[in-house]
Amino acid sequence: MTFSERYDAHLTAITAALAACFGKEKRGFAFDGLLEAMDYSLMAGGKRVRPVLTLEFCRVCGGDVTAALDVACAVELLHTYSLIHDDLPCMDNDDLRRGKPTNHKVFGECTAVLAGDALQAEAFGKILRCALPAERRAACAEALADAAGIDGICGGQFMDMMGGSQRLSEEELSELQGRKTGSLLLAACRMGVLAAGGSPAQEDAACRYGAALGAAFQIRDDMLDALSTEQELGKPIGSDAANGKTTFLSLWGAEKCAAAVDRLTRAAIDAAKEFPESDFLCELARYLAGRGV
Repeated sequence: MTFSERYDAHLTAITAALAACFGKEKRGFAFDGLLEAMDYSLMAGGKRVRPVLTLEFCRVCGGDVTAALDVACAVELLHTYSLIHDDLPCMDNDDLRRGKPTNHKVFGECTAVLAGDALQAEAFGKILRCALPAERRAACAEALADAAGIDGICGGQFMDMMGGSQRLSEEELSELQGRKTGSLLLAACRMGVLAAGGSPAQEDAACRYGAALGAAFQIRDDMLDALSTEQELGKPIGSDAANGKTTFLSLWGAEKCAAAVDRLTRAAIDAAKEFPESDFLCELARYLAGRGV
């Protein structure tokens, strides 16, 4: 398969599985509004990079991709929760996400908070109820918890909120973004290996790939927030500067940021080459590095 064909195959399977998560057959009158809000953000589109990574790492480790589909969906459920909460008035107060009004703009702040809460809970339920062996389910759930909690998204979001408009050092910004953004990308890679029953060496390589990819991804995001357009990104641009937030672009400038993206992308590719079939992972790293260019 070409890169595009494999990506489309993963994406088709993921999209169908996500669409079935909170379909009409699961709905009752009392919860229709909450389920509609959850489904609204979950099915808003996007590249689904994180669940694609989970399926691909499962595949290159010799696992059953179909059996890992619930694990991949769990990653996207958790990611969607984080986006809903990140957009809330008490957080980044954004009006657009993926070219559509944010969840709280459509359903109200209370429902948006509950939709995010429910998506996070359902993410762990998705793993723990899937058909993988019990020890693999437990390992995947632990990896997702690591990415979601104080060492991951929530810790990073807290650091972001408390930092406000203060000038952060390079080390502080790296830690913040490594938790808020990088942790789930790393976990997505790691969970693919765990779902396949891969070796510790494969898990280590996947973590190194995910860490490098996540860092490059965030630096590129910082650049796009200042240099892209709202139409291209599907969300407001310039919000970092407007809120006085430190970014790698404000610390380094565009030229140094581009060099860092290139260096981190090469590190991700080096880690990917430790797997027997690395072409897709290498091409994905290059593709993400080139977003908006």
